[in-house]
Amino acid sequence: MDEKRTLFGMELPYFILVSAITAAAMYLGYLPKGMVGAFPVMIFMGVILNVIGDHAPVIKTYFGGGAIVCIFASAWMCWQHLLPTGTIKVITSFMKGEGFLDFYIAALITGSMLSMNRKLLIKAAFRYMPAILGGVAVALGLAGFIGAVSGYGALKAVLFIAIPIMGGGMGAGAVPLSQIFGAGMDASPEKILSIMVPAVALGNALSIVAGGLLDRVGKVKPHLTGNGQMLRAYDAASEENSLETQQERDTWDKIDVKIMGVGLFTATGFMIWGILISKLFPSIHYYAWMILSVALCKAFDLVPSSICRGCYQWFQFIMKNFTAPLLIGIGVAYTDMGTIVQSLSPIYILLVVATVLGAIIGSGLVGYLVGFYPIEASITAGLCMSNMGGTGDVAVLSASHRMVVMPFAQISSRIGGAFMLLLSSLILQIMK
Repeated sequence: MDEKRTLFGMELPYFILVSAITAAAMYLGYLPKGMVGAFPVMIFMGVILNVIGDHAPVIKTYFGGGAIVCIFASAWMCWQHLLPTGTIKVITSFMKGEGFLDFYIAALITGSMLSMNRKLLIKAAFRYMPAILGGVAVALGLAGFIGAVSGYGALKAVLFIAIPIMGGGMGAGAVPLSQIFGAGMDASPEKILSIMVPAVALGNALSIVAGGLLDRVGKVKPHLTGNGQMLRAYDAASEENSLETQQERDTWDKIDVKIMGVGLFTATGFMIWGILISKLFPSIHYYAWMILSVALCKAFDLVPSSICRGCYQWFQFIMKNFTAPLLIGIGVAYTDMGTIVQSLSPIYILLVVATVLGAIIGSGLVGYLVGFYPIEASITAGLCMSNMGGTGDVAVLSASHRMVVMPFAQISSRIGGAFMLLLSSLILQIMK
């Protein structure tokens, strides 16, 4: 099958046929409620808008490509009343009342963390995590300082701009953060997310540009970079032993539909566990409890490899098939274009710049102190925190010509993003 003539794995005529039937049901007012109606609408809109974003030159290079287009275009369509009210209600109910957002996040957190190499996870906590913490501290501090002196508000700048930028993108960052803040501050998650979304998009764009600039700095100041080598005292054997072999990865990538069911059961089980713990300790959001539980289970090797593999395959299925539809749901149910337009201002953009700059400075300095080359530390522990998750990692590392450090970038996106959710819960608890 010619992939250039397919969409969503379907030959183009069939995709158009199913999409046309769905669109007819939407505008005639016959779209069924629940997932039966929501899925086809979100899939056909998500696939089309994702393709547009991934092929728009400036958008695909600097603004996250299809992810941004899915969110903003669908939100704009709602704002301009181009989507039927009934369709908006079906999608909103599916995202909120029927829990599709939690369903997606459960797969994302469980699958991404349980599929990490255990040795790399433990090793990261002792050496790489300080570099991440350095970047986070300076990014939040600088944004808070500028927010205070500008009159924007230090706490507002940190909570609604700096933390979302450093939080791991949209699906694993801004969206759960808006839920955590909404619950902790008794505020509307929709309005909070509308402030966060442009910050995440701008932060991603600046991170990609900064990756290219750091590569140039490395050429001018070669003593600051290892040209893709992280450690100044490099131990190739140790590095090799800390990573999974290609043979192991090939085994995990062999799809087994039955074991994917194990992943579904485990992911939702971890989510329920997080909810139960949050009932005993309600000051911390159940996402945070879930993340802690998954990380500890992986670190202490409490989950059998077969279950980890199932969670990985379920996570891959969800991520590859439902990310674009989820972003449509975020645009429709959680993104208020009116609030976004009102929030953009010169000081807002300055705060985004300060956050990304702080991530570069903090991670570079601390990374150097723990034995990394500062440019590699700034790119992985800094910019791969301030970009938009996995797609942002690829863009930043491509711009900086350092794809070889992708395992460290993934630690930033997975563990670093999870850490920001935990940090947010703690900050909200301190505020009370």
